[in-house]
Amino acid sequence: MHNHLIFWIIFSVIILVMFYIDLYVTDHRKGKIGIKASLIWSGVWITCALLFNLIIFLFLEDGKQKAIEFLAGYLVEKSLSVDNLFVFLMIFNVLGISDENQPHILKWGILSAIVLRILFILAGVTLIKLFHPIIYVFGLILLLAAYKMAFGSELKIDLKSNFVIKFVSKHFNILAEYHGSKFFTKRNSIRYVTPLFLALLLIESADIVFAVDSIPAVIAITHDPFIIITSNIFAILGLRALYFALVGIVDLFVYLKYGVAVILAFVGLKMLVTDLYEISTLVSLGIIISCIIISIIISLMKKKKHSAV
Repeated sequence: MHNHLIFWIIFSVIILVMFYIDLYVTDHRKGKIGIKASLIWSGVWITCALLFNLIIFLFLEDGKQKAIEFLAGYLVEKSLSVDNLFVFLMIFNVLGISDENQPHILKWGILSAIVLRILFILAGVTLIKLFHPIIYVFGLILLLAAYKMAFGSELKIDLKSNFVIKFVSKHFNILAEYHGSKFFTKRNSIRYVTPLFLALLLIESADIVFAVDSIPAVIAITHDPFIIITSNIFAILGLRALYFALVGIVDLFVYLKYGVAVILAFVGLKMLVTDLYEISTLVSLGIIISCIIISIIISLMKKKKHSAV
């Protein structure tokens, strides 16, 4: 990791500036960000990731290999993030979170997700270094995740049986109806938890579940903590803009979950055979890109077919 010191500094400066812009400069709007603006900002953040990838390619030692690893990791994380955003949309709908409060919750959700991801990544890389056979466990986790994503039932959020909701209900007072942007509030000298805080907790719990799948997926591509962390954070960057764009272009992603399932199955198998046969990162990148493109094309074809009927 010390070999990348100068790149850690460059990355940190870029990310701090970009997060400030994403979370505060663009946070002056009230209500949902428009689809057009969301797509533009999503394009800006994706472009930033690609420019950083170019910096890796040009200036980092073994830059070509590292750039391929970064791009593959970034695409895997971005694809999984899209699926994660569908869960966020469901959480907001179930809890009745108003449009103007959704960016506020996503802001704090993204900031806390960064901390969780970094901890998960460092733990995963350390585990592999200390006990190499754990890589087979990661491979099996990815195969199970792929099966659940492709063939599992649609996720539903039952507030009555949800562990997070039950825990908070037991230890805190909850306001069923609340209009405002605070996570906590006082009424008659009694402190209450608002639905916004419940939404944040549910989003964080969902992100932990997704991290269990996504972190091993990137570790299957590279064991370099610098590449894993930077590709993860760049993928998380701009998720708020992507969320509001997703609402307007949801038809593009109808079959994306199947493409992501294939990607997870592939990287899971890659982990399981790693000691017998090493699949090159370039081949992995080609398979990842192909799965994403094919799933989007099939989604568009379905949309066109339905429109013609």
